[in-house]
Amino acid sequence: MIQTRDLTKVYGNLRAVDSLDLSLAKQDIFGFIGPNGAGKTTTMKILTTLLEPSWGEASICGYSIYTQSQELRRIVGYMPDFFGVYEDMQVMEYLEFFAAAYRIRGEARKKRCEEMLELVDLGYKRNALVTSLSRGMTQRLGLARVLLHDPQVLLLDEPASGLDPRARIEIRTLLKQLGKMGKTIMVSSHILPELADVCNKIGIIERGKLLVNSDVTEVLKRVRRTGVLHITTVSPADEAARRLEASDLVKRVETHDGTHLTVTLKSGVEDYSELPAELVRAGIRFLSIHEEEINLETAFMTLTQGITA
Repeated sequence: MIQTRDLTKVYGNLRAVDSLDLSLAKQDIFGFIGPNGAGKTTTMKILTTLLEPSWGEASICGYSIYTQSQELRRIVGYMPDFFGVYEDMQVMEYLEFFAAAYRIRGEARKKRCEEMLELVDLGYKRNALVTSLSRGMTQRLGLARVLLHDPQVLLLDEPASGLDPRARIEIRTLLKQLGKMGKTIMVSSHILPELADVCNKIGIIERGKLLVNSDVTEVLKRVRRTGVLHITTVSPADEAARRLEASDLVKRVETHDGTHLTVTLKSGVEDYSELPAELVRAGIRFLSIHEEEINLETAFMTLTQGITA
């Protein structure tokens, strides 16, 4: 659906996007993450033909950004981080205005606008002024607008930026719903844990270079070098720590607050079922044992240096 090869954008001595190679298939939900100034927005503007690259190739659904920009725009929906709205319009008027620009006419126009309002859960606001909407509602209205022409591909630049926790959850739920509808989505965001829940692939970009482009699970495996277990015992954990330290599976054991243990496994150890079995054999009672999770924030901090282009 989205293909780039050696895609590059240069401003003087600055490479905002540096030899970007990217391939997204139909129904992929791709999380595009990186520090501010890494090149995420520049990439999206190039893909939507709003900005010309210095060199390289890019296409969406087979349409070239160079020679088929009109055809490409018909199958793409783009929502920037901040977008202008006509504040003196009512919500329904706003959508009908853009539906008319997409040449959706007659009864079909009103029907389509109503469907999109229901999709983003703004039907009850159809007669409200756009200026009266909260930031979260405005973002959902923006999504409704880019969906009017039923695009196959969505490029969403920080759709959850500046939203409160409830509004972020609503946007995340909506993205999942759009994925089930068969849309291919590229979404940039700094709210990294939420991307892991929504996306099946992620790309990490820094200084214009794509450092990582893989499935979420593969990225997390790449970051995890050793497993870490957290154990809470009923009685003081000294005896549990002694027995765990004697295991060939364990690299290090740390005790906290008397009954909490942090157990670092040796590199390559995946099956640690022998450890809780050993505690049970020794008569040591424990309340919980769980493996420390590696999330996208950890991956991001591990794989980047925080340097912009």
